[in-house]
Order: sequence, then C-alpha cells, then structure tokens
Amino acid sequence: MNTQFKKGVLEICVLALIDNRDMYGYEIVQNISKVIDVNEGTIYPILRRLTKDSYFDTYILESSEGPARKYYRITEIGKNNLKEMLHEWRAFIKAVDVLISNDGGGSGFE
Repeated sequence: MNTQFKKGVLEICVLALIDNRDMYGYEIVQNISKVIDVNEGTIYPILRRLTKDSYFDTYILESSEGPARKYYRITEIGKNNLKEMLHEWRAFIKAVDVLISNDGGGSGFE
C-alpha cells in the first residue's frame, strides 16, 4: 500500500481500535498489521502524539506473560475526534469514488 495512503488513515485506525476496547501498544501494532503493513516505529509516535493531545489516557497493568503493559483508553475528546474524522473520511472516500468511477463526468480516468 502507498505510504501516503497509510499516513492518512493510521490515526483513524488507532483511534477506532482503542474505541472498541483498551489495548497496549504491541497489540495495536499486531491488529493493524493484519490489514496494513506497519511496524512499531510507525504506531508508537502516533500513540504518543494522541496521548499528548488528550485523546487517550494510559494505565499500567501487570502481565503474566512478561513485563507490565501500558494500556491506552480513549477519552471523550478522543471519541469526539474519532467521530469527526470518520465523518470526514466517509465524505472523502465518497467524493473520490465519484471521481474515479465511470460516473465521474467524463474525467478521463477510465
């Protein structure tokens, strides 16, 4: 997948995953990488920035499988931002679909 496409959607993906349930960093990476080719070096900066922007709270839980894990929980600010981003995303893909489909008004993309 094109790198520019990924950069534009990863923030939405991270927010949406954590909106479903609290997760720790590596778990987020694993879930996203099932669908989009990403690595930890891409996701952790997004997590830090979204936490700094108050979209997430964090907490530490002990793990029976190794060291304690830092979990991310979406805040009300994060939920509101996700809702707005999803609205914009859906409008964007709808507009792009019109342009690239045969209904694009003779755009020459056929």
